[in-house]
Amino acid sequence: MSLLEFPRGFGMYAQQNLSALLTILFLIFTLFVTVGICTDLKVLVRLSDGQITEETLEADSERDVITVEFKQGDGTLITVLADFKRHVKIFRALVLGEPERGQTQYQALCFITHLDPREFIPTESMARLRQKNSHVVRSADESRGPEQLSMDVAVNLTQAWQLSAHIRNVCGEAQQAYTSQADVTRWTGRGLQRSMFEVQPSDPDVPTPLACSVATGLWEPCLCSYRLSLEWYPCLLKYCRGRGPSPYKCGIRSCSKSFRFSFHTPHRQLCLWDEEA
Repeated sequence: MSLLEFPRGFGMYAQQNLSALLTILFLIFTLFVTVGICTDLKVLVRLSDGQITEETLEADSERDVITVEFKQGDGTLITVLADFKRHVKIFRALVLGEPERGQTQYQALCFITHLDPREFIPTESMARLRQKNSHVVRSADESRGPEQLSMDVAVNLTQAWQLSAHIRNVCGEAQQAYTSQADVTRWTGRGLQRSMFEVQPSDPDVPTPLACSVATGLWEPCLCSYRLSLEWYPCLLKYCRGRGPSPYKCGIRSCSKSFRFSFHTPHRQLCLWDEEA
């Protein structure tokens, strides 16, 4: 028998086992799909200025990550990523620039904070969300109020993987990423290197800068303020009681929340929106 020939009866054997082989391949494919569910949900949301935007909520159960992304009325693209494995929350704003005032096409802002897992529903639950009426404009059931955050620490993006593997990807377009001293204390307490953080301004002899909203020179350092709002996101699971002894999941409760970030910027030119605050 030639080395390139199949054994006698191989064809009949292959036909008999083709069905079994296809079944095995299907089970393997199903296993890969179910191990890591990654789905997205698109909902219509009314912004605080009355405009309607499409919000995308993506859940990756394998990486245990939830991402919320939408575009504001002024064209700014907002991304919020919740990393449940590392208890880290990442905010990114791609703010459209004003070329007539010497700015680039857009400016990327990046803020990193501690994540309380109770802020969102679990990733597995988010991945299974469906909506019956995709044309309905959503409004939050509950407002969780504004949160003021003093982001007075710069994060070294080349070492930020220690905090979360997603920071490099989300904040890659930003010149700088910021966090708070309270979160730095929390993270260094669990073993992260303090060298990846730098208090702003870095020179202790430099006086505290003015707010950008009152600073006069375009090229002087100042304290910038940026506000963003999540107008709709699933924050709680609803449980109902049936005939059985235990309650069952029967829906979600949605929340809205606004954040105001204060951070040091080397030039007021990089914070022109603060003139309108």
